[in-house]
Order: sequence, then C-alpha cells, then structure tokens
Amino acid sequence: MSEKEKDTLNEENLKPEEQSGVNQGQDAQPSDKPAAEKPAPVKTEKAAPASAKSPAAPKAGSVPPTPSPASGSKLWMVVSLVLAIVLVVVLIKPPFAKGVSSEAVATVNGEKITKDKLYGALVKVGGTQTLDTLISETLLNQELSKKGLKVTQADIDKEKAFIKKQYGDEETFQSALAQSGMSEEDFNDQMEMQAKLRKLLEPEVKVTDDDVKKYFEENKASFDTPEEVKASHILVATKEEAEDILKQLKNGADFAKLAKEKSTDPGSKDQGGDLGYFPRGKMYKEFEDAAFKLKDGELSGVVKTQAGYHIIKKTGYKAAHTATLDEKKADIKEQLIFQQLMQKAPTWLADIKAKAKITNSLEKAAASSKEESK
Repeated sequence: MSEKEKDTLNEENLKPEEQSGVNQGQDAQPSDKPAAEKPAPVKTEKAAPASAKSPAAPKAGSVPPTPSPASGSKLWMVVSLVLAIVLVVVLIKPPFAKGVSSEAVATVNGEKITKDKLYGALVKVGGTQTLDTLISETLLNQELSKKGLKVTQADIDKEKAFIKKQYGDEETFQSALAQSGMSEEDFNDQMEMQAKLRKLLEPEVKVTDDDVKKYFEENKASFDTPEEVKASHILVATKEEAEDILKQLKNGADFAKLAKEKSTDPGSKDQGGDLGYFPRGKMYKEFEDAAFKLKDGELSGVVKTQAGYHIIKKTGYKAAHTATLDEKKADIKEQLIFQQLMQKAPTWLADIKAKAKITNSLEKAAASSKEESK
C-alpha cells in the first residue's frame, strides 16, 4: 500500500453519507470511541498491494492478512491460509495427574466442578482441533530433524517483520492484533510455525523475474502515490471559539498544546492534532482545499465543515510519485514467494500426515461416541 494509506484512525471519521464525520474516505476505520462524539476529518484506509510503498493496515478480524491488490490477486488471503494451516495453539493442558483430577476448580452452591470435568469440557470444545495442531507441529519438527534443518530466532523474527510490515507501523499492527483476539504469545507461536514451513518448503518455490514483472504490470497503477499533505488541526463546535484559538496561535501559543486542550476530535487531539499525510479525496472538500493551499508551517483561517470549525496547520508535503519496477521488485518477489509457500503447505502437510504413524485417541473416542448415539 502507498504511504497515503499508512495511518488508520477512528471509524467515526467517515464521509457524511456513512457517518456524521467530515472525512471523505471510502472505507470505515475501527472505532474505540463513543458514536456520539463528533468526529474529525480523518483519512481512511483503502486496500492496496502489499508490495506497494508502505503496505496497507487491514481491518482486523484475522491476523495478519496481507493487503489486496487492485487486480484481484489472492495475496490478501495468504495469511488467512496460514491461519487455516497453522492454527494458533489453544492452551489446553494434558490430563491432570492422578489424585488431582477430582480437585475442585469451582463450586456452585456447594457442588464441585472438578478439574477432570473441566478438562473433558475443554477437549469437547477444542480438543480435536488443538491436538491436530500439535500433531502438525510435531511432524514439522520431525521433518526439520530428518533434513538437518534448524529454525533460529532470526528466522522467526524475519517472519514477524514480514507480517508487521504489511501494517506500516507497530501501533496499527498492535491494534489489529488486539481486535483479532490474539495475544503477542499467540502471534509468536504462529510465526515460529510459519518459519518452520518456510524452511522446509522454500527450496521448492520458484519466482522468476517474469513473474515479478507480470505482477507489477497488472497492478502498476496501485503502486503509484498521489501528492499528499501532512497537517494538524484543532476542531471545535463554534466559530467564536475557533476564532479565539486562532488569535492565541497567532500570538505564539503552541498548536499541539492547544489541540490537546481544546480539540473535540478524539482521533487526533492526543497527538496534538496531527492527522499525518493524506491525499485529495480523503477529507471534506473545504478541509482539503484549505490544507493543500497552505505553505509549510502556515496556519489557515477558520474552516467550516460538517464536523465543526477547524484551524489547520500544514506540516509537510509529498509530491506525486510514479513507481518503477526496480523500486518494487524486492517487495513483489517476497510476496509471491510467500504466496507459493502457503499454496503448497496444505498438500504438503496432508502428505506427511498420510505417511506418518499417528495414534489419535480423541478421534477414536469421538467415533465411538457417535456409534453409541446411533
């Protein structure tokens, strides 16, 4: 994704037909603020290729997805495949030791709920899936050992960096991780499994220069970035208050300090009003017209939008840029290799499972239970 899509802010900050905000973007953002709060002109994300300048920060729900190119490429589903293949390990403990299975973990009006009963319930809910994950992990370790391969912490860190890169920054990644319900430990476990898969399967993957060039040509427009402006703003409810704040700023008051004290925009006030970079089309027209006309460091007058009254300060500018194949080649190749790895993984895992001698008592118990219920 391009730099324009790097930052993600509040869902309230949508175009007027979607919400009560002043943003003219197209996609909703996650919100952790009450809907009643008046939003500000904050840009929203739009999915773009992960191989573009700065990968998209996807909506949470599964972690970690890779961005989806405009051409309809399947890169978006790559890590979803990882999630299907390498399940996050559910922390179900092995059967309790003898003598403690009858120990109560809770009581209800004096009646015990034992550890044994708790374990049985956990097995019913997720035992089969969790055991299958552990079987897959054991097979991976055995295959690595057979081939004399080892996965180092550096390998795991590389996988983590690859996924986090898709989000553009650590804050956006952590937000998506939290919304997915995954802990940092879950993510680390998943990345270790992913590193093992890569170590075993990458020698079979072939990505040619022609593959990279074809992908670039098919998605060329999505790699380009339009001109962008960086701005901070202070949003208030009345023109009179805005004029008073503008007067204070002209007399030397600190913009960031006033934004934190006075702004009603929950998405930017804690950052001193900073909105980051945004292109045209992401804000209300009145807001972006004023922002793009300013010189670096210059203050606007009072700008009225449907969100309220703004004072805007321009803090940066980026000219439009047309991407070249040389600039994007490494990122595209990395993504295409990863895509092939994840496409090969299901068949590969199924094959080694079929050849392995596996005894699964949970499956036997489940089959027996079904027979008894007939």
